[in-house]
Amino acid sequence: MKNRLSRIINPKTGHTVMLAVDHPYFQGAIEGLVSPRETIWPLLPYADALMIARGMLRNTMDAGMETPVILRVSGGISILKEDLSDEEITTSVREAIRLNASAVALSVYVGSPHEKQTLVNLSNLVNECEEYGMPVLAVTAVGREMARDARYLGLASRIAAELGAHIVKTYYCEGFEKVVEGCPVPVVIAGGKKIPEQESLKMAYDALQAGAVGLDYGRNVFQSPDSVAMIRSLRAVVQENYTADEALELFNSLKGEKKKD
Repeated sequence: MKNRLSRIINPKTGHTVMLAVDHPYFQGAIEGLVSPRETIWPLLPYADALMIARGMLRNTMDAGMETPVILRVSGGISILKEDLSDEEITTSVREAIRLNASAVALSVYVGSPHEKQTLVNLSNLVNECEEYGMPVLAVTAVGREMARDARYLGLASRIAAELGAHIVKTYYCEGFEKVVEGCPVPVVIAGGKKIPEQESLKMAYDALQAGAVGLDYGRNVFQSPDSVAMIRSLRAVVQENYTADEALELFNSLKGEKKKD
């Protein structure tokens, strides 16, 4: 368990840059992941872990890939469904081990119509994963009508940790330090919908200052005008102690280099 966690969260810095590309498990071929291999492969040298579903992992990634995998194991719904919380476990722990995953991930929907179902999913997954030393990352997913404030995100994060999650992924919000303070396991932030690069870098910086151990960004990387420059700039914030302004300067300089080429 500790060995797998050390592959994801750098033991030297205590921080992590996760790259989330699991969106198609319910959204289909979204912008930036229509041809996933072309998008993902150049980003891997700068990611500490890759969050991905088994289909994309098998069909688009090389067996020699060295980036640790966080395998998405929940699903059963699509973006067409009004209630996104109706998820179940779709991939076994034994399958995750066969795919050499370093952790597994699922969503929990606190406050949703299927709250109990998703929390029991988490509990059952943790029970099985403990037998194999497999870490579980719980994503505190937010439905269409659910607020993203410190009270709600703090509640969801704490419940996930109490049920046995080893890492919690949640959204950044005002008063985020209260979310982290109330969660006894490492917290990483989600990037959410695409926002301007300056805002994305500032959110990453502010989250780390509030106690997050890192981030799990997807659309704010692979939908950027220069995805490699963006993940390198985010990595500078998380692993090299850059400020948001310094990281933005880095992004602009790297983007400028690409234009010259």
